[in-house]
Amino acid sequence: MKSIRIERHGGPEVLLRREVDVPRPGVGEVLVRVRYAGINFMDVHTRQGKYERSRTYPVRLPCTLGMEGAGEVVALGAGVADVQPGDRVAWCLSWGSYAEYAAVPAARLARVPDALPLERAAAAMFPGCTAHYLAHDVAALRPGHTCLVHAASGVIGQLLVQFAKALGATVLATTSTPEKAAVARGRGADAVLAYQGFADAARALTGGTGVDVVFDAIGRDTLRQSFAATRLRGLVVNYGAVSGAVRDLDPLELGEAGSLFLTRPRLADHLPDAAATRRRAAAVFEGLLDGRLAVDVNGRYGLDDVEAAHAALEERRQVGKAVLALPA
Repeated sequence: MKSIRIERHGGPEVLLRREVDVPRPGVGEVLVRVRYAGINFMDVHTRQGKYERSRTYPVRLPCTLGMEGAGEVVALGAGVADVQPGDRVAWCLSWGSYAEYAAVPAARLARVPDALPLERAAAAMFPGCTAHYLAHDVAALRPGHTCLVHAASGVIGQLLVQFAKALGATVLATTSTPEKAAVARGRGADAVLAYQGFADAARALTGGTGVDVVFDAIGRDTLRQSFAATRLRGLVVNYGAVSGAVRDLDPLELGEAGSLFLTRPRLADHLPDAAATRRRAAAVFEGLLDGRLAVDVNGRYGLDDVEAAHAALEERRQVGKAVLALPA
């Protein structure tokens, strides 16, 4: 089968097109015919080696890229009884979707409703489950809360805005261009701020108090100003580091900023079993079908175009979600 693999870490030059054997599903695994693979920063970070020593995401070389996808079940490994060949499924946090077939742990799978196209399921599974746990569990948003969503035109950011509004929160957002600001407003953001001076602007919009929660996926370039935008004893959720890691943070800074709470959660810890995976996926898929949630697929690539897909993501030219369409 066709696949995109890496045997060393680095830039786009390490992406390799390889013909490899179709994997055999092991105990507790399912073989899936991949129709679409989501393209995410986690794929870029895998390529760059950022998970080389991770215990949460133990991705080791050599590996087939792609940690999110959708397709049809074609075979079951031993011990799998809750899905059947022919089922339409989506998954995330199981690497190998940049290929025609993938062996996926059954606990990572969720059935896709017949009315939902597989392309949309592949585009929404990872960012949707991420936004769901951040809004519902980590922040526990409710009416009366005000939150600040950085990178609100990104796919996770857009879904965070939508979930936060559905939970009754007031949403401030940051974006880098007028076009991206329009996206955030279209998803329901109550106010959109420029990155320059966003902490002062957030304070002004909250009567000087600061927001209850900041969702910060940017990291080094924004984290300390996120502290400044947060109310006394508020919460800063750093769930990504697109601008780079913060390596010089003294916990005393959290005290000086108002006895803040800082957390760095990961999706894997909020998808501990099949029940959690399917519960979160069901909330995302139901929202897509009834119109409460929207995810636009604005980039479609083939296996021969992976370099271009990664470049668009790294250069932040990709506003909506990008997917790989696998050969029929």
